[in-house]
Amino acid sequence: MWPLVGLLIGIALGLFLKIPIPPIYAKYLGVATLAALDSAFGGIRASLEKEFNDKLFISGFFSNTILAAFIVYMGDRLGVEPLYYAAIVAFGVRLFQNIAAIRRIFFESKRWGKE
Repeated sequence: MWPLVGLLIGIALGLFLKIPIPPIYAKYLGVATLAALDSAFGGIRASLEKEFNDKLFISGFFSNTILAAFIVYMGDRLGVEPLYYAAIVAFGVRLFQNIAAIRRIFFESKRWGKE
């Protein structure tokens, strides 16, 4: 439940605090946000499966976000700008897998009317 609370607080802060982001950092922020969302939904999934580990969640959250930003940075430094697409695809696939698993958990549980 804590990952969901953190996600909602983060969304609320993002909506109310109008912090300007320079265009040069847009790719970094986009990929880091995708990595953070992947971690948040992975935490929600683990929580629903009753396997949530706060240390694993926090370490995964920061390591995924730092790795995503590093991939974008390396692409910029090497002149291979589309390198960050690899991070987008990887975290995007994981995000959709976690959402599918969460949906499956809800439909297989009593929460959605299954007896």
